[in-house]
Amino acid sequence: MYRFILLTVALAFVSCETKQITEFKTITVEYPSTRKDTSVIDDYFGTKIADPYRWLEDDHSEETKAWVTQQNEATFGYLDKIPFRSKIAKRLEKLWNYEKLGTPFYKGDRTFFYKNDGLQNQSVLYEDLGEDTKLILDPNSFSEDGTASLGGISFDKSGDLLAYLVSEGGSDWKTIMIMDAHTLQPLEDKVEWVKFSGISWYKDGFFYSRYAAPESNDVLSAKNEFHSLYYHKVGAPQSDDQLIYVDKEFAQRNVYAQTTEDESFLILAASESTSGNTVFIKDLTKENTELVQIVDKFDSDFSMIGNEGKTLYFLTNEGASNQELRAYDTVGKSWSTLISEQKDALRGASLIGGKLFLTYLHNASAKVMVHQLDGQVIQELALPGIGNIGGISGDKKRTDAYFSYTSYITPTTIYKLDTESLQYEVYKKPTVDFDGSQYETKQIWYKSYDGTEVPMFITHKKGLKLDGTNPTLLYGYGGFNISLLPGFSISRLPILENNGIYAVANIRGGGEFGKAWHKAGTLGDKQNVFNDFQAAAEYLIDNKYTSSEKLAIDGRSNGGLLVGACMTQRPDLYQVAFPGVGVLDMLRYHQFTIGWAWAADYGRSDDAVAFEYLNKYSPLHNVKEVEYPATMVVTADHDDRVVPAHSFKFISEVQAHQQGDNPTLIRIDVSAGHGAGKPTSMQIQESADMISFMFYNMKQDIVY
Repeated sequence: MYRFILLTVALAFVSCETKQITEFKTITVEYPSTRKDTSVIDDYFGTKIADPYRWLEDDHSEETKAWVTQQNEATFGYLDKIPFRSKIAKRLEKLWNYEKLGTPFYKGDRTFFYKNDGLQNQSVLYEDLGEDTKLILDPNSFSEDGTASLGGISFDKSGDLLAYLVSEGGSDWKTIMIMDAHTLQPLEDKVEWVKFSGISWYKDGFFYSRYAAPESNDVLSAKNEFHSLYYHKVGAPQSDDQLIYVDKEFAQRNVYAQTTEDESFLILAASESTSGNTVFIKDLTKENTELVQIVDKFDSDFSMIGNEGKTLYFLTNEGASNQELRAYDTVGKSWSTLISEQKDALRGASLIGGKLFLTYLHNASAKVMVHQLDGQVIQELALPGIGNIGGISGDKKRTDAYFSYTSYITPTTIYKLDTESLQYEVYKKPTVDFDGSQYETKQIWYKSYDGTEVPMFITHKKGLKLDGTNPTLLYGYGGFNISLLPGFSISRLPILENNGIYAVANIRGGGEFGKAWHKAGTLGDKQNVFNDFQAAAEYLIDNKYTSSEKLAIDGRSNGGLLVGACMTQRPDLYQVAFPGVGVLDMLRYHQFTIGWAWAADYGRSDDAVAFEYLNKYSPLHNVKEVEYPATMVVTADHDDRVVPAHSFKFISEVQAHQQGDNPTLIRIDVSAGHGAGKPTSMQIQESADMISFMFYNMKQDIVY
C-alpha cells in the first residue's frame, strides 16, 4: 500500500577554471571470449528462439564468476585510460561533500531526522533534542565498506521500541532487528527472509511480509512466490510468529500490511502486479475479528492514508484516472467520495493538524492543496518554486509540520510549516559548492510519433549557445505509473559545468498524467514509450541543443529497458548509451525473483499475443550486425530485483555484433544491488566513470 516554465540557478566552477586539452585516442579493448551454447533453443508458439548465453543466468557457476571478473578487468582497464577521469571524480566528491538533512518526523513527543555529514556512505538517524541531538541508529556501523544499509524503520506506538530493516549488499532481502529507542540497546529478536515489507506495530509486536527461505544457491535469483503476512511478538523466536494471511491458491500475489496510527485497524492489500490491489480490513479493537474484504478486484489502486475514528481514508484511481480521495465507513460499510478527481494527477495525501494536505502533479511538478476533513477546500499552499516536495511530515494532533522542496537546480531544502496559518519558513538550507545564478531549467512540449504532446525538462547554463555541439544526457523511465519529477542530482552537475545539457523526458508509461498516461505505455502499447523517448532525442537534435555525436541516453531498471530498446532500434541516433540494471530479456524476465509481478506492464511470453510484441522490442533479441553507440551497461552482482543475467546476456550479444570502434562494456558493481542503499563512495565512483566514458566518447574536453 504500500507536470513555458523558466527556473534559474548557477553552478560554481572551480576557482581557477581552465579547459583541458585532451588527445582523444582510440582505447583498445580486449574483450573476454564469451562461450556460445547453440543447443539452447526455445519454442514460442512455433517460433524458435536461440538463447546461447543462458549459462550466464547461473550466477554461482565458476564460469560465470570468471566471466564477470574478466569483463570488469576490460571495463576498468578502459576507464583507467581516460585522462580526466580522476579530475571528474575529485570534482564530484567536492560537490557531494555537504550536509544533507532529511525531513524531520514525529513519534509521540519526540522528533527524529536523518543526516549525512557529506561523504558518509549511509545517512544516520538522530533525535532532535532542541539545542542538541542524540544519535539513534548509525547504518555505517552495519558493515566496514558501507554496503549494508538501512531498509526502513518503525517505532512502536509508545516510541519505546525501534524496529529496523537491514539489507546486505543492496539485496531486496532484509532482516528485521529491534532496539530499545531510549537506551539504544539491541534486543535479541531477529526476523529473517523479509522482502517487500514494512513494519506495522500492534500492541507488543508487529505485522510484516516475507517469503519462505530460498535454497542457498538461489537466494538472489529464485522466483519469489507465496508472499505471506506474519505477526511477530517482541521477545519471541521467529519460529513462533503467527501466520496471518497467505493466498494458497495464487502463488504470485503479494501482501502488504498497515495499521492505523491508533492501531484500531489492520489494512491488508493484495496485489498481482505493480498496479492494482484488493483490500481487506480487520478491526483490532475487538477480539477474534476476521479479515473483511472491502475491495475485491485488481484493476485499480487503493492506498490507505489514515483514519479518523471508524472512518478510513483511501487514495484510489478506480473510475478516476487522476485519483481521488474516498472515505470508507467501517460501521455502515459504505464508500463516499471526499475529494473528487481533478485535472491534475493526485499523488499523495496526509492527515496533519486536523487538515488534509493533498499533493498533485501539475505538468510534472508538485502542487499542494489544503482541505478540511470534510473535503472543503481551504487554499493552495504556495511552494517555493516549480519543483517537487517530499510529502508533508507531521502529526494529526500537532500544528507544526515539515516538508522538503527540490528542483533540478535546487538542492533539497527543509521547510517548517505552521498548519494553522499555512505559513512556512526555511528550517535547513544546505551549503553546497554551488553558485545560484548561471543555470536555468525550462519545460518544453514536443510531439511524439503519433502526435501526442510530451513534456521535457531541459537544464543548462544560461546563455548557452545552441549550435548542436553541446554534450547532452537524456534521461527517461516510462513505466509502472512512476513519475519523473524535478530533483537535484549531484551526479549531473559536472555535465552542466562543462557546457552540457541534462534533459528529462516525461514519457508515457509513467504516472505524470494519471492512470491513462501509464496505460498508454504498457503491454501492446509499450512501443509508445520508446517512440516518445526517441522523439525527445530528435527534438534536442532538431532544435540544436545537441547532435547525435554529442547525445547520451541513460535509464535504470525499466529505464534500462528503455535505453536497450532505443539503442537497438535507432543506434544511429545516439553516441553513448547507459542501460542501467535493465530488464533486457523480455522473454524470460518473469522467471526470476519478483519479475512475474511486472506482467501488467509488459505481458508475458507464454501468452501468444504478448510474445509477438515482446519479441519485437526485447533488447536482447534485437541485436544486429550494426554500429552501436559507445555502450556501458551498468549492473550489480547482488541485484535480486532485475537479476544481472539480463545485463550479462545483453552485453554478450552487443559485443558479438558490434561493428566499428565504439566500446561495448559492462560495469559490474560488487556487493551492490538494484540501487537502494548504495554507499556514497560507490555512487561517486560510478558517476565519475559514466561521465568520463560519456565525455571521452564524445571527444569532449573538460573545464577542470
